[in-house]
Amino acid sequence: MARSSTTFPRKWASDKTTVIRVPVGMADALLHIARRFDESGSFRIREEPGCLVLELIPTRRVRYTADRPINVASVPQRSPFRYPGGKTWFVPYLRDWLQSKSKLPTRFIEPFAGGAIVSLTVAFERLAKHVVFAEFDPGVAAVWRVVLNGQAEWLAKEILNFELSLPNVRRLLDASPENIRDKAFQTILRNRVQRGGIMAAGAGLVKAGENGRGLMSRWYPETLARRIREINHLKDRLTFVEGDGFALLEEQKADKDAVFFIDPPYTLAARRLYTRWQIDHPRLFAAMRACKGDFLMTYDNTPEIAALAAEFGFEAKAVAMKNTHHAKMTELLIGRDLGWFNLGSVTA
Repeated sequence: MARSSTTFPRKWASDKTTVIRVPVGMADALLHIARRFDESGSFRIREEPGCLVLELIPTRRVRYTADRPINVASVPQRSPFRYPGGKTWFVPYLRDWLQSKSKLPTRFIEPFAGGAIVSLTVAFERLAKHVVFAEFDPGVAAVWRVVLNGQAEWLAKEILNFELSLPNVRRLLDASPENIRDKAFQTILRNRVQRGGIMAAGAGLVKAGENGRGLMSRWYPETLARRIREINHLKDRLTFVEGDGFALLEEQKADKDAVFFIDPPYTLAARRLYTRWQIDHPRLFAAMRACKGDFLMTYDNTPEIAALAAEFGFEAKAVAMKNTHHAKMTELLIGRDLGWFNLGSVTA
Protein backbone atom coordinates (compact mmCIF):
# COMPACT_ATOMS: atom_id res chain seq x y z
CA MET A 1 0.00 0.00 0.00
CA ALA A 2 1.30 3.44 -0.91
CA ARG A 3 1.27 6.08 1.81
CA SER A 4 1.21 9.85 1.63
CA SER A 5 1.95 12.23 4.47
CA THR A 6 4.43 14.84 5.53
CA THR A 7 7.19 14.44 8.10
CA PHE A 8 7.49 18.16 8.85
CA PRO A 9 4.92 19.36 11.39
CA ARG A 10 3.45 22.76 10.59
CA LYS A 11 3.23 25.17 13.51
CA TRP A 12 0.11 26.99 12.34
CA ALA A 13 -3.07 25.68 10.75
CA SER A 14 -4.60 28.80 9.27
CA ASP A 15 -2.30 29.90 6.45
CA LYS A 16 1.09 31.42 5.70
CA THR A 17 2.95 33.12 8.55
CA THR A 18 4.49 36.55 9.01
CA VAL A 19 7.41 37.47 11.28
CA ILE A 20 6.64 40.48 13.54
CA ARG A 21 8.48 42.19 16.38
CA VAL A 22 6.68 42.72 19.70
CA PRO A 23 7.87 43.74 23.17
CA VAL A 24 9.29 40.77 25.08
CA GLY A 25 6.79 41.19 27.89
CA MET A 26 3.88 40.79 25.46
CA ALA A 27 5.25 37.90 23.39
CA ASP A 28 4.00 34.93 25.44
CA ALA A 29 0.51 36.38 25.90
CA LEU A 30 0.16 37.23 22.20
CA LEU A 31 1.34 33.77 21.16
CA HIS A 32 -1.16 32.18 23.52
CA ILE A 33 -3.99 34.25 22.06
CA ALA A 34 -2.86 33.56 18.48
CA ARG A 35 -2.75 29.81 19.07
CA ARG A 36 -6.23 29.83 20.60
CA PHE A 37 -7.63 31.46 17.47
CA ASP A 38 -5.57 29.27 15.14
CA GLU A 39 -6.84 26.10 16.81
CA SER A 40 -10.45 27.24 16.84
CA GLY A 41 -10.50 27.77 13.07
CA SER A 42 -13.41 30.19 13.56
CA PHE A 43 -13.08 33.75 14.84
CA ARG A 44 -13.99 37.31 13.96
CA ILE A 45 -12.60 40.80 14.44
CA ARG A 46 -14.81 43.73 15.41
CA GLU A 47 -14.22 47.29 16.51
CA GLU A 48 -15.65 48.86 19.63
CA PRO A 49 -15.11 52.39 20.92
CA GLY A 50 -11.51 52.61 21.98
CA CYS A 51 -10.59 48.98 21.26
CA LEU A 52 -10.28 46.18 18.71
CA VAL A 53 -11.95 42.92 19.74
CA LEU A 54 -10.94 39.43 18.58
CA GLU A 55 -13.48 36.80 19.55
CA LEU A 56 -13.96 33.09 19.08
CA ILE A 57 -17.18 32.17 17.30
CA PRO A 58 -18.96 29.69 19.57
CA THR A 59 -20.12 26.44 18.01
CA ARG A 60 -23.88 26.39 17.58
CA ARG A 61 -25.81 23.52 19.09
CA VAL A 62 -28.97 22.20 17.47
CA ARG A 63 -31.55 19.77 18.74
CA TYR A 64 -31.94 16.47 16.98
CA THR A 65 -34.15 13.44 17.06
CA ALA A 66 -33.81 10.17 15.19
CA ASP A 67 -36.41 11.27 12.64
CA ARG A 68 -35.19 14.82 12.00
CA PRO A 69 -32.54 15.15 9.24
CA ILE A 70 -29.51 17.33 9.88
CA ASN A 71 -29.44 20.49 7.78
CA VAL A 72 -26.27 19.91 5.74
CA ALA A 73 -26.08 23.61 4.88
CA SER A 74 -24.96 24.16 8.50
CA VAL A 75 -21.95 21.84 8.07
CA PRO A 76 -18.63 23.16 6.71
CA GLN A 77 -17.86 21.69 3.29
CA ARG A 78 -14.26 20.44 3.34
CA SER A 79 -13.95 17.94 0.50
CA PRO A 80 -13.26 18.75 -3.17
CA PHE A 81 -15.56 15.84 -4.09
CA ARG A 82 -19.33 15.75 -4.37
CA TYR A 83 -19.65 12.13 -3.43
CA PRO A 84 -22.70 9.88 -3.84
CA GLY A 85 -23.44 8.56 -0.39
CA GLY A 86 -21.34 11.37 1.12
CA LYS A 87 -21.45 11.85 4.87
CA THR A 88 -21.90 15.60 5.28
CA TRP A 89 -25.16 14.91 7.14
CA PHE A 90 -23.25 12.74 9.62
CA VAL A 91 -20.71 15.37 10.71
CA PRO A 92 -22.70 16.71 13.71
CA TYR A 93 -23.13 13.14 15.02
CA LEU A 94 -19.41 12.58 14.52
CA ARG A 95 -18.60 15.55 16.74
CA ASP A 96 -20.87 14.37 19.53
CA TRP A 97 -19.46 10.85 19.36
CA LEU A 98 -15.82 11.94 19.58
CA GLN A 99 -16.40 14.75 22.07
CA SER A 100 -18.21 12.35 24.40
CA LYS A 101 -14.94 10.48 24.95
CA SER A 102 -12.83 11.05 28.06
CA LYS A 103 -9.69 11.80 26.04
CA LEU A 104 -8.69 12.76 22.53
CA PRO A 105 -8.24 9.67 20.33
CA THR A 106 -4.65 9.15 19.22
CA ARG A 107 -5.74 8.17 15.74
CA PHE A 108 -8.92 8.37 13.73
CA ILE A 109 -9.04 5.64 11.08
CA GLU A 110 -11.38 5.57 8.07
CA PRO A 111 -10.77 2.58 5.78
CA PHE A 112 -13.38 3.41 3.10
CA ALA A 113 -12.98 7.16 2.86
CA GLY A 114 -14.13 8.14 -0.63
CA GLY A 115 -14.59 11.92 -0.54
CA ALA A 116 -13.27 11.86 3.06
CA ILE A 117 -15.56 14.54 4.51
CA VAL A 118 -15.48 12.73 7.86
CA SER A 119 -11.70 12.38 8.02
CA LEU A 120 -11.21 15.96 6.88
CA THR A 121 -13.60 17.25 9.55
CA VAL A 122 -11.68 15.37 12.24
CA ALA A 123 -8.40 16.88 11.01
CA PHE A 124 -9.73 20.44 10.66
CA GLU A 125 -11.47 20.42 14.03
CA ARG A 126 -8.73 18.49 15.89
CA LEU A 127 -11.10 15.79 17.05
CA ALA A 128 -8.20 13.29 17.07
CA LYS A 129 -4.44 13.68 17.14
CA HIS A 130 -3.92 12.14 13.70
CA VAL A 131 -6.11 10.88 10.86
CA VAL A 132 -5.44 7.82 8.69
CA PHE A 133 -7.79 7.30 5.77
CA ALA A 134 -7.82 4.84 2.89
CA GLU A 135 -9.40 4.50 -0.52
CA PHE A 136 -9.13 1.71 -3.09
CA ASP A 137 -10.46 3.53 -6.16
CA PRO A 138 -7.35 4.55 -8.19
CA GLY A 139 -8.83 7.82 -9.44
CA VAL A 140 -9.89 9.04 -6.02
CA ALA A 141 -6.60 7.81 -4.57
CA ALA A 142 -4.72 9.84 -7.17
CA VAL A 143 -6.41 13.01 -5.93
CA TRP A 144 -5.45 12.40 -2.31
CA ARG A 145 -1.89 11.44 -3.24
CA VAL A 146 -1.44 14.62 -5.27
CA VAL A 147 -2.97 16.89 -2.62
CA LEU A 148 -0.91 15.41 0.23
CA ASN A 149 2.39 14.92 -1.61
CA GLY A 150 3.39 18.46 -2.41
CA GLN A 151 1.41 18.91 -5.63
CA ALA A 152 -1.73 20.55 -4.24
CA GLU A 153 -0.85 23.94 -5.68
CA TRP A 154 -0.45 22.44 -9.16
CA LEU A 155 -3.90 20.85 -8.92
CA ALA A 156 -5.48 24.05 -7.61
CA LYS A 157 -4.04 26.08 -10.49
CA GLU A 158 -5.05 23.45 -13.05
CA ILE A 159 -8.64 23.72 -11.83
CA LEU A 160 -8.56 27.53 -11.88
CA ASN A 161 -7.11 27.64 -15.41
CA PHE A 162 -9.36 25.02 -17.00
CA GLU A 163 -11.85 26.42 -19.53
CA LEU A 164 -15.01 24.43 -18.93
CA SER A 165 -16.81 23.61 -22.17
CA LEU A 166 -18.40 20.45 -23.52
CA PRO A 167 -15.60 19.81 -26.09
CA ASN A 168 -12.89 20.35 -23.44
CA VAL A 169 -14.69 18.12 -20.95
CA ARG A 170 -15.17 15.28 -23.45
CA ARG A 171 -11.57 15.54 -24.64
CA LEU A 172 -10.16 15.34 -21.14
CA LEU A 173 -12.48 12.60 -19.88
CA ASP A 174 -11.76 10.45 -22.96
CA ALA A 175 -7.99 10.81 -22.58
CA SER A 176 -5.69 8.27 -20.96
CA PRO A 177 -3.85 10.07 -18.13
CA GLU A 178 -0.08 10.06 -18.58
CA ASN A 179 0.75 10.50 -14.89
CA ILE A 180 -0.81 10.74 -11.45
CA ARG A 181 -1.34 14.49 -11.70
CA ASP A 182 -3.34 14.13 -14.90
CA LYS A 183 -5.35 11.31 -13.34
CA ALA A 184 -6.12 13.44 -10.28
CA PHE A 185 -7.38 16.36 -12.37
CA GLN A 186 -9.42 14.05 -14.60
CA THR A 187 -11.02 12.49 -11.51
CA ILE A 188 -11.99 15.86 -10.01
CA LEU A 189 -13.45 16.97 -13.33
CA ARG A 190 -15.40 13.72 -13.80
CA ASN A 191 -16.76 13.96 -10.28
CA ARG A 192 -17.96 17.52 -10.89
CA VAL A 193 -19.52 17.21 -14.35
CA GLN A 194 -21.17 13.78 -14.21
CA ARG A 195 -24.65 13.43 -12.82
CA GLY A 196 -24.78 13.27 -9.04
CA GLY A 197 -20.99 13.06 -8.82
CA ILE A 198 -21.23 9.41 -9.91
CA MET A 199 -17.94 8.18 -11.33
CA ALA A 200 -18.97 4.64 -12.21
CA ALA A 201 -18.89 3.53 -15.85
CA GLY A 202 -21.93 4.64 -17.80
CA ALA A 203 -22.72 7.73 -15.74
CA GLY A 204 -23.79 10.58 -18.02
CA LEU A 205 -22.82 14.24 -17.97
CA VAL A 206 -24.92 16.84 -16.21
CA LYS A 207 -27.50 18.25 -18.64
CA ALA A 208 -29.79 21.00 -17.33
CA GLY A 209 -28.13 21.02 -13.95
CA GLU A 210 -28.71 23.48 -11.16
CA ASN A 211 -30.69 26.56 -12.27
CA GLY A 212 -30.13 25.52 -15.88
CA ARG A 213 -26.36 26.04 -15.65
CA GLY A 214 -25.54 22.68 -17.24
CA LEU A 215 -21.94 21.55 -16.81
CA MET A 216 -21.20 24.64 -14.72
CA SER A 217 -23.69 23.55 -12.05
CA ARG A 218 -21.11 21.92 -9.79
CA TRP A 219 -17.91 23.41 -11.20
CA TYR A 220 -16.74 26.03 -8.70
CA PRO A 221 -13.04 26.52 -9.50
CA GLU A 222 -12.28 29.08 -6.79
CA THR A 223 -14.01 27.01 -4.12
CA LEU A 224 -12.33 23.78 -5.22
CA ALA A 225 -8.90 25.43 -5.31
CA ARG A 226 -9.44 26.89 -1.84
CA ARG A 227 -10.48 23.53 -0.37
CA ILE A 228 -7.46 21.79 -1.89
CA ARG A 229 -5.09 24.42 -0.50
CA GLU A 230 -6.70 24.23 2.94
CA ILE A 231 -6.33 20.45 3.02
CA ASN A 232 -2.71 20.82 2.01
CA HIS A 233 -2.14 23.10 5.01
CA LEU A 234 -3.25 20.24 7.28
CA LYS A 235 -1.24 17.48 5.66
CA ASP A 236 0.84 16.85 8.78
CA ARG A 237 -2.36 15.62 10.45
CA LEU A 238 -3.33 13.33 7.59
CA THR A 239 -1.97 10.03 6.33
CA PHE A 240 -3.50 8.60 3.19
CA VAL A 241 -3.35 4.88 2.41
CA GLU A 242 -4.06 3.72 -1.12
CA GLY A 243 -5.37 0.21 -0.93
CA ASP A 244 -7.72 -2.26 0.69
CA GLY A 245 -9.59 -0.98 3.73
CA PHE A 246 -9.57 -4.45 5.25
CA ALA A 247 -5.78 -4.44 5.25
CA LEU A 248 -5.78 -1.13 7.12
CA LEU A 249 -8.20 -2.54 9.70
CA GLU A 250 -6.03 -5.61 10.19
CA GLU A 251 -2.97 -3.40 10.64
CA GLN A 252 -4.64 -1.14 13.23
CA LYS A 253 -6.99 -3.53 15.05
CA ALA A 254 -4.83 -3.83 18.20
CA ASP A 255 -4.69 -0.06 18.82
CA LYS A 256 -7.09 0.49 21.72
CA ASP A 257 -6.52 4.26 21.64
CA ALA A 258 -7.66 4.59 18.02
CA VAL A 259 -11.23 5.05 16.83
CA PHE A 260 -12.62 3.74 13.57
CA PHE A 261 -15.29 5.15 11.29
CA ILE A 262 -16.71 2.68 8.81
CA ASP A 263 -18.76 3.83 5.82
CA PRO A 264 -18.54 0.96 3.31
CA PRO A 265 -20.15 0.79 -0.14
CA TYR A 266 -23.75 0.05 0.73
CA THR A 267 -25.56 -3.17 -0.08
CA LEU A 268 -28.25 -1.58 -2.28
CA ALA A 269 -26.83 1.30 -4.30
CA ALA A 270 -23.10 0.56 -4.47
CA ARG A 271 -23.11 -1.18 -7.86
CA ARG A 272 -24.69 1.88 -9.51
CA LEU A 273 -22.64 4.55 -7.70
CA TYR A 274 -19.06 3.34 -7.44
CA THR A 275 -16.36 1.84 -9.62
CA ARG A 276 -15.17 -0.35 -6.71
CA TRP A 277 -18.26 -1.51 -4.86
CA GLN A 278 -18.07 -5.17 -3.89
CA ILE A 279 -17.45 -5.86 -0.20
CA ASP A 280 -17.90 -8.80 2.16
CA HIS A 281 -20.21 -7.30 4.79
CA PRO A 282 -20.13 -10.19 7.31
CA ARG A 283 -16.33 -10.09 7.10
CA LEU A 284 -16.43 -6.37 7.87
CA PHE A 285 -18.59 -6.90 10.96
CA ALA A 286 -16.18 -9.60 12.13
CA ALA A 287 -13.23 -7.24 11.58
CA MET A 288 -14.87 -4.56 13.72
CA ARG A 289 -15.55 -7.03 16.51
CA ALA A 290 -11.81 -7.84 16.49
CA CYS A 291 -10.76 -4.17 16.80
CA LYS A 292 -9.70 -3.06 20.29
CA GLY A 293 -10.60 0.59 19.68
CA ASP A 294 -14.08 2.04 19.56
CA PHE A 295 -15.87 2.32 16.25
CA LEU A 296 -18.95 3.68 14.55
CA MET A 297 -20.46 2.37 11.31
CA THR A 298 -23.03 3.93 9.00
CA TYR A 299 -25.06 1.58 6.82
CA ASP A 300 -28.19 1.44 4.71
CA ASN A 301 -31.17 0.55 6.82
CA THR A 302 -32.04 -2.97 5.65
CA PRO A 303 -33.17 -6.09 7.51
CA GLU A 304 -29.95 -7.85 6.45
CA ILE A 305 -27.70 -5.22 8.02
CA ALA A 306 -29.85 -4.96 11.16
CA ALA A 307 -29.57 -8.74 11.49
CA LEU A 308 -25.79 -8.60 11.15
CA ALA A 309 -25.59 -5.95 13.88
CA ALA A 310 -27.66 -8.14 16.19
CA GLU A 311 -25.62 -11.25 15.34
CA PHE A 312 -22.36 -9.54 16.34
CA GLY A 313 -23.81 -7.94 19.46
CA PHE A 314 -23.68 -4.34 18.24
CA GLU A 315 -26.17 -1.58 18.92
CA ALA A 316 -27.99 -0.02 15.96
CA LYS A 317 -30.10 3.12 15.68
CA ALA A 318 -31.94 4.43 12.63
CA VAL A 319 -31.34 8.14 11.97
CA ALA A 320 -32.88 10.44 9.42
CA MET A 321 -30.93 11.93 6.53
CA LYS A 322 -31.61 13.29 3.06
CA ASN A 323 -30.12 11.80 -0.09
CA THR A 324 -28.70 13.60 -3.14
CA HIS A 325 -32.24 14.24 -4.41
CA HIS A 326 -33.31 15.66 -1.00
CA ALA A 327 -35.56 12.69 -0.33
CA LYS A 328 -35.88 11.84 3.37
CA MET A 329 -34.37 8.45 4.23
CA THR A 330 -32.94 6.63 7.22
CA GLU A 331 -29.52 5.07 7.73
CA LEU A 332 -28.24 2.92 10.54
CA LEU A 333 -25.62 4.01 13.06
CA ILE A 334 -23.94 0.89 14.42
CA GLY A 335 -21.48 0.60 17.30
CA ARG A 336 -20.68 -1.16 20.53
CA ASP A 337 -22.28 1.56 22.66
CA LEU A 338 -24.51 4.31 21.27
CA GLY A 339 -25.26 5.88 24.64
CA TRP A 340 -23.67 9.15 23.49
CA PHE A 341 -26.49 9.45 20.90
CA ASN A 342 -28.90 10.28 23.72
CA LEU A 343 -27.16 13.56 24.48
CA GLY A 344 -30.03 15.18 22.62
CA SER A 345 -28.20 17.77 20.56
CA VAL A 346 -25.42 17.89 18.04
CA THR A 347 -22.89 20.53 16.99
CA ALA A 348 -23.93 22.07 13.69
